[in-house]
Amino acid sequence: MKQISENDIAIIGMAGRFPNAKNIDEYWQNLVSGVNSIVKVDEEELLASGFSESMLNHKRFVNASSRLEDAKYFDADFFGLSNIEATHMDPQIRLLLQTSWHAIEDAGYDMSRLDVAVGNFCGMSTNSYLLKVLDTNSYTEHADPLLYRILNEKDFLATWISYKLNLTGPAMSVQTACSTSLLAVHLACQSLLNRECDMALAGGVSFDSNENIGYIHTPGSIYSKDGVCRPFDSAASGTVNGDGVGSIVLKRATDAIKDKDYVYALIKGTATNNDGANKQGYTTPSVSFQRDVVLEASGVADIDLESVGMIEAHGTGTLIGDPIEVAALTEAFREYTDKVQYCAIGSVKGNIGHLDAAAGIASIIKAALCVNKGILVPSINFSEANPSLQLSTSPFYVSQKNVSMATTF
Repeated sequence: MKQISENDIAIIGMAGRFPNAKNIDEYWQNLVSGVNSIVKVDEEELLASGFSESMLNHKRFVNASSRLEDAKYFDADFFGLSNIEATHMDPQIRLLLQTSWHAIEDAGYDMSRLDVAVGNFCGMSTNSYLLKVLDTNSYTEHADPLLYRILNEKDFLATWISYKLNLTGPAMSVQTACSTSLLAVHLACQSLLNRECDMALAGGVSFDSNENIGYIHTPGSIYSKDGVCRPFDSAASGTVNGDGVGSIVLKRATDAIKDKDYVYALIKGTATNNDGANKQGYTTPSVSFQRDVVLEASGVADIDLESVGMIEAHGTGTLIGDPIEVAALTEAFREYTDKVQYCAIGSVKGNIGHLDAAAGIASIIKAALCVNKGILVPSINFSEANPSLQLSTSPFYVSQKNVSMATTF
């Protein structure tokens, strides 16, 4: 392994469940094979789920779903939970609890025998499960308002999982919409560098308990008009919501090497900012502040952007978001280089849709696996670049096939 910095953070464990992928291995195979896991649902299932025939025949109805398989199954006994507790717990919390345990297991650790402080930084999407429970008689039958809050509200997510897994480091529920799990990773790295903990979990989960399948497209919204997410493509019209969960285990790289941990990849540097009111609207990001945070992260990492071979972008396939993101990246990279189309850019949203609070961790796991395997995977649903991206004069090209690449360590 090449020389590492004292500020490097090692990813030593990973676990996740994504559409059409029950684990990290299946996720990687889907990425390598360019699988589109956003699928159409049979009409019978749509009707059974509550869709009317008139809605299915609506001219703007989009039959597109990106869901987790078997998300309702949970081994309550394994985690010392009663059936009542498990039944009344938001499935998002169950999913992240399971995935966090698997990530720690993947890292090779047994928390019952580990005498170090482990931090936990995580977040989840909107709780739709509690509203469903409140619509049934189960709430009045077992009315304990505090129990319902603990088993459902975002505030309790990190501390509840830390309690069940015996994690004694900082526990923070992070909630910043679709940047949630990215910010969780940033905070976990900072906590490790500040020596508040010696290992840290970071992740996020998104699961819609209403199990919505399909939607009515609204012109001008962020959702695709045909159910296909085409990041950076000239035919792009938006994204599709998806379900997923992911968690990674982090450790200071120097400690990981000393302890002979398996290292998937290194996090050389992270940064975060906010563009305040300096944008056209709340949901429209600014170029300048995205550029600044890329430059800050590269400065923290102490790397030359000309050495970067791959960017895993947000890439929602929207007509406004993609051009702004590419413009910001281009401005940042132009601080270092005039080279053209040397760095691949991609987005996993073409494969699995937009996972909201779990979107960032899905992207990080993808990027870490690419580094670990030494393979650059394709960004699917791309045929011709959106001209407003000006890719031909930028440092970037869209990755469309599997390519061997040099790893960083």
